Order: sequence, then structure tokens, then C-alpha cells
Amino acid sequence: MKEAMYYEKLNENKVQCHLCPHNCLIAKDKLGICRNRKNIDGILYSLNYAKVSSVNLDPIEKKPLYHFYPGSNILSLGTLGCNLGCLFCQNYNISQASVGENSDLVDDLTPEDAVKLALKYKNSGNIGIAYTYNEPFMWYEYVYDTARLIKKAGLKNVLVTNGFVNEAPLLDILPFIDAANIDLKSMSADFYEKLCRAKLQPVLNTIKMMKEKCHIELTNLVITNKNDSEEDIKNLVDWIYNNLGKDTPLHFSAYRPCYKMNEKSTNEKKLEFAYDYASKKLNFVYVGNINNPDWSDTFCPGCGAAVIKRGYMDTEEINIKEENKCAKCGYKINIRGLALH
Repeated sequence: MKEAMYYEKLNENKVQCHLCPHNCLIAKDKLGICRNRKNIDGILYSLNYAKVSSVNLDPIEKKPLYHFYPGSNILSLGTLGCNLGCLFCQNYNISQASVGENSDLVDDLTPEDAVKLALKYKNSGNIGIAYTYNEPFMWYEYVYDTARLIKKAGLKNVLVTNGFVNEAPLLDILPFIDAANIDLKSMSADFYEKLCRAKLQPVLNTIKMMKEKCHIELTNLVITNKNDSEEDIKNLVDWIYNNLGKDTPLHFSAYRPCYKMNEKSTNEKKLEFAYDYASKKLNFVYVGNINNPDWSDTFCPGCGAAVIKRGYMDTEEINIKEENKCAKCGYKINIRGLALH
């Protein structure tokens, strides 16, 4: 437990958290929406500081990040808590849990020990730490402390995030972040409000700010009858093209029934439309959670050659030469770092 950052003390032992756009007003002995920031005697504490629910060495492609050190591994850490309440959450057992009520789900791991573990796995191709599985911004103090140490150790920091965070904490942590996969769930404000209990605009703001400071890739879970119409897909792709540029990697992912939502699994025809439409405007489009290898390879925008061939959640072959240029035609590919040659 550690005193939280980004909050103010109010009268009657109340506090107001300013970490995310919910700006929770929290009475004494109560929790914020994320379930892991608690008002104890007028002081806001992060209950999940140095508490981990998941520790794994993953392929970087699993985040998913396809254009950031492809072929490498990354130590992936998660805890409990999230500031969204997505009815379709795939990690609800940890995202909707609290350290105060679910202490059996977590173990202790200090920032210093996390760095030691990351360095231990360097010989296994580890490039750093990914803060993932639940929402890392709701683990802010721990991520902030650990990320600074990871930077000093010469390793990389990666966020896998919903992007629902306020501007000040985002800008304070970004100097230590090398890459992020941001979940853009829909371009519909109504979707965010009804299905996620959040707002769209702060997420869009986050994406644009992160684009200026680090490598980003986006993920969109295509959910049956919720965000899978042609209009939904076009709006999302067009926004990315107009605001982030055609070289921004976009990952579509197939939905499976989970948590409080029981819609049918994503129709492959919907994914085909999403892939085809996005590929007309964006250079790097992928589809995950489905068996189609052509949808996971990276193709050169210049000559169409497969510059990165992938298997399941890993990289099998890289045909990119120095300065990130296509080995066949010399077109420069939007890639940060290469682990295989």
C-alpha cells in the first residue's frame, strides 16, 4: 500500500482522485471505481502497489505489438483493478477485483525485484517489462516507480491500456514509456457509456498524446451487434487515418462470449470486411484470435512482399534490412527495433 498520486483532500475526510476522467469523489473508508484506491482517514492510498496477480515472459506479439522489437520477449506484469466496467471483459476475474477483498490473488513484487527479474530474463530475449492484463494506469504509482528503474537499467517499458487517464499523469509517465497498445473499443460515445461505463473522448485524447511520445499500436475488439457494422468499422479506420496516419498498426480481434455479454462470436465475414476496408487506408492491419495466417503477417507497402511472417503469437521470419527497410524493395517500414535478422 502506498499513498496515491494525483488526488486532493477535501472537507469531512473526503478526497477526490484525479488519476482518470472519473475523478472519483471518495468518502472515508470507501473505494474509487477502480476498486484499488481507498480513502483511509482522509488520505488516498493505492492498495495494489507492489501487488502482482500475473507474472509471465511473453512474446511481444502477444500484447499485441507487431512493430516493436518483433521476435523478442517481454516480462509481463499485472495486478488487480480497472477503471472501466466493460460487460465483455476478458480478464474480469482480475480487472473487477480488489486487493482488499481478493488478497489471495496477488503476491508481492517490489519495483526493485521486478527490475532484477527483467534483467534475469535478458538471456531469454527479454527487452523489458509490459504492464498488462488489467489496466496499468490503475497501478500508476507502481508502474511509475518501476518504469523509471527499468529505464535506468537500459530496458524498455510497454503499456497495454484502455487509455482512460487524465492528461497530467499521462504526460508525467510518458518519458519512461517506449511503446503502448491502446484499446480503442469503438468510435461511439454511446458504446463507451453503456458497455464500458466510461467516455470516448478522453481515450481519443490519450491516443493522440501517446502518438507524439512513443510507439503505439491500436486494438479493436469486434463485438457482434455492438460495434461490428460497416459504419462502425469505417468510422474507426477513418479516424485513425485522419488523426494518426496510415502507418499506425491496427489490430482487429475476434470477440468470444465472456463475463456479462453473451452475443455470438464474431462473424468472420465481419472481420474480412474490417481487414479489407482498413487495408485500403492503413498500411499495417492485422486480425487476431482467429485462424488465418495471412492476417498476422506484415506486408511491405511498397512492393507487397511479406517482410515479417508470424506463427501463433510469435515471429518466424523477418525480411527487413538495416534502417528498417524492406529487403526486397527498400521501402522503410514502421518498425521500432529488430530482435531477429
